[in-house]
Amino acid sequence: MVTIGGRAHNLEQIDMVGKLGYPFAEIDINDPEVVQKQFKDLIKLKEKYNLFYLAHYPNEGDPRNIERLETQFVPRIKTLLGLTRELGIKKGTLHFWMDQRWAPSELVEQKIALLSHMVQDATRKGIELCLENLTSRYDSFSTVLNAIPDLRMTLDIGHGELLSEENTSFGFIENLFDKIRHVHVHDNQGGTGVKDDLHLPLGDGIVDYPKILSLLKAKRYSFTITLEVLPSDMVRTKKAVDRYIE
Repeated sequence: MVTIGGRAHNLEQIDMVGKLGYPFAEIDINDPEVVQKQFKDLIKLKEKYNLFYLAHYPNEGDPRNIERLETQFVPRIKTLLGLTRELGIKKGTLHFWMDQRWAPSELVEQKIALLSHMVQDATRKGIELCLENLTSRYDSFSTVLNAIPDLRMTLDIGHGELLSEENTSFGFIENLFDKIRHVHVHDNQGGTGVKDDLHLPLGDGIVDYPKILSLLKAKRYSFTITLEVLPSDMVRTKKAVDRYIE
């Protein structure tokens, strides 16, 4: 059975997701100091609404700077994984760019090694780490997922519409379905960059959600889906998801 929750970027939005009655909130786990400062409030909101949390980790910064990634980003993620475990979070989403259309093979190999260390640490802590697609196609993800058996995938359907004539979600679902453990839903008008990642409610863009969600249903997807839209747009977006996935 699919479990649907809401994206929350701050304490106020967690409260709004809770009031809407969703079973989970996908929250920012970005800065160790901020998480530690908000820890008691996060626990209070979790208990108040009987929520569970999913983690959304920070962007990596310059995806080609291996030295900075190794000395700064990986240790930061490992610290955040410790806090994730303290919050009782069992699943988290990570961005780690390795699009083989543009990333040299040497860079991909180096980044697979770094990602493997993070996945090993997450697994030891009982956390399922999921790599989110940005502009990559399924073939780039196949290389990484085959190299790191414990790594899973967050399928961001909205991102699949960017820099592609056909939404790349179809390729991921057809070729890597067994690795997909989480899904993000939001709409956009297509495009070529970050500015086009609009996070509109479903139906306000051009993403073929009826076909993509029906394909997930046909494949018997049974994990979590995050409504990655503003809390004010979640009710109508959930209705659209329910129409095709439930």
